[in-house]
Amino acid sequence: MSYQFTNNSCNPFLDPSSPCTLGYHVAYTVNATTVAHIQAAVQFVKRHNVRLVIRNSGHDYLGKSTGAHALAIWTRHLKSLELIREYQGSEYLGPAIKVGAGIEGGEAYDFANAHGLMVVGGNCPNVGIAGGYTQGGGISILSSKYGLAADQVLSWEVVTSSGALVTASPTENTDLFWALRGGGGSTYGIVVSMTIKAFPDTFFATASLAVMNNGNNTDAIYSTMGAFFQSLPSLVDAGAWVVWVAAPFGFMITPAMVAGLRPAELDALLKPTLNKMDQLGLQYQYSSAEHPNFLSSYSSMTSTWNVSDYNMGSRLIPRKLVEDDISTEALVGAIRYITSQTLMSGVAFNVANAVSSPHQISANPYLRKTIFNAAIGTPINYTDWTANKAMQDKITYDLLPALQSITPNGGVYLNEADFQAPDFQTTFYGDHYEKLLAIKQKYDPDDIFYAKTAVGSDRWEQRLDGRLCTT
Repeated sequence: MSYQFTNNSCNPFLDPSSPCTLGYHVAYTVNATTVAHIQAAVQFVKRHNVRLVIRNSGHDYLGKSTGAHALAIWTRHLKSLELIREYQGSEYLGPAIKVGAGIEGGEAYDFANAHGLMVVGGNCPNVGIAGGYTQGGGISILSSKYGLAADQVLSWEVVTSSGALVTASPTENTDLFWALRGGGGSTYGIVVSMTIKAFPDTFFATASLAVMNNGNNTDAIYSTMGAFFQSLPSLVDAGAWVVWVAAPFGFMITPAMVAGLRPAELDALLKPTLNKMDQLGLQYQYSSAEHPNFLSSYSSMTSTWNVSDYNMGSRLIPRKLVEDDISTEALVGAIRYITSQTLMSGVAFNVANAVSSPHQISANPYLRKTIFNAAIGTPINYTDWTANKAMQDKITYDLLPALQSITPNGGVYLNEADFQAPDFQTTFYGDHYEKLLAIKQKYDPDDIFYAKTAVGSDRWEQRLDGRLCTT
């Protein structure tokens, strides 16, 4: 997905007349449409000592979906959907859906909607729901209502490094079941399918807000953001998912969505922000609406997605930073430093009560303390490799430290993290890393599943020609 990991070779965003070389792209790909295809590919790479890449939809900011000289197993076409009206498990009784590894989030939403249900999935409709998204934790529109995507998994079907097809559930291969629920993709096995909880559909309220920076209202905009941040606990505790964007051009909420509330109720939750703007004399655009079901609200607030590429870095912002004025002022100051230079987006949610313990699944425990995930993006210049490297370095060594300084001993959401993070073992995985490493060594003793920043990846280094060597 990201230019950094293909050495900018054969770039689809460049002029068609540009040279196209293989570069760091995989050498061959197995278009897996059956479990047998996956098993044969696993045995092949073991027999010939070939680097293996697991690729689902390829949406990855960390370089997991490609690799020089590698054989990729492409699970995109493992398309299956099965409704289970009355799933009966040791920890859950109710409706569920079994999804093949290649099912996209949008396909899962359509299927659930046809049966009067909704499922926890990602914001982008063409991300594979069973891939690295859920295996990395999975922040969702429905997270404040039901938890992370990984919290919803009832069982996995997985091909291990031995080539065996196994089930991982609360009663079978329980350690693997735990690891796959947030411990990162491309690490423990190749997921063939997963079974997830489904929930009765309901009506939704949505809202959006925009205030543009005219050069004279900058202080007022950041003051408004402080009021908005302090209103987030009430919003997410009511079940809302709130996306905001700040940049030199201004501030937007795009969107706020909440299940089971009417627009007037969502308006009331956003009233402190609107009142602050009125008090400061800001000109803004605000609207709210009601939708009959999840799919309607989702479709109304997520327009057609353009293919794009960003340098990326992020930080989880703990709830405590918006609970008093001094902490909020420090947070706004850090964000102002960043957004005076580039774009930042935030996704607000509350998953603190979705599980009985932050260690019930393997996702970073810091997510349970989080009020929003702050992601920094800088645009790609497809013709200037040196400039792009400098922009990623700016995120790593200048912009992110502004957030790190106010979140000591903090964490990140590994699906949207900085691939250059020097301390990924701690910031990506929290205190789960050593346990995850032991599980990886159990199910992948030959270490054939490698991905940058994945558990166990520090055992390897990538040479300049792209080849992997043990450290």
